[in-house]
Amino acid sequence: MIRAKRCGWAESDPLLGEYHDKEWGVPVHDDRKLFEFLVLEGAQAGLNWLIILKRRDAFRAAFEGFDPKKTAKFSSADVRRLLANREIIRNRLKIDAAVTNARRFISVQEEFGSFNDYVWRFVGGKPIKHRFRSMSYIPAKSKESNRMSEDMKGRGFKFVGSTICYAFMQATGMVNDHITTCFRYSEVLGH
Repeated sequence: MIRAKRCGWAESDPLLGEYHDKEWGVPVHDDRKLFEFLVLEGAQAGLNWLIILKRRDAFRAAFEGFDPKKTAKFSSADVRRLLANREIIRNRLKIDAAVTNARRFISVQEEFGSFNDYVWRFVGGKPIKHRFRSMSYIPAKSKESNRMSEDMKGRGFKFVGSTICYAFMQATGMVNDHITTCFRYSEVLGH
């Protein structure tokens, strides 16, 4: 049996393969899931995505199921509790950013009706469908992620540089960056 070809980054670990095959690049329109990726992409800054995937369940538990309303209410005692949690990334700036971002997230929901409506406007409401033939062509950021980053920073979000925003866009299907030879490329186009 011939195994289907995947994007090269997903070949090194079964967990990466599963994430690639089931989630990466599929359009996400659920606010809680969007908040999850906002927290995880911020936590990933400077680290390998596999480290985050291995700790995803611990992050989910630590951040109340990625409920932005509950996370927004975290106190300094909650932050200290998270800093002692060996199962997540214990970086004070990243933990503080997750709490701040939960508060900003709620403000955006109030202003735009949903975080989904806010964030998808940076790509005109529909996924950007790239046609990259090789991983080497996939950018680390784009004009859309630059605009998203600038706007989010202006609203007080943290850990939302253009590269993080672009990774967020890839994860949530705002861009389809599966290479054209990947079996998921055409599957994701159909979403």
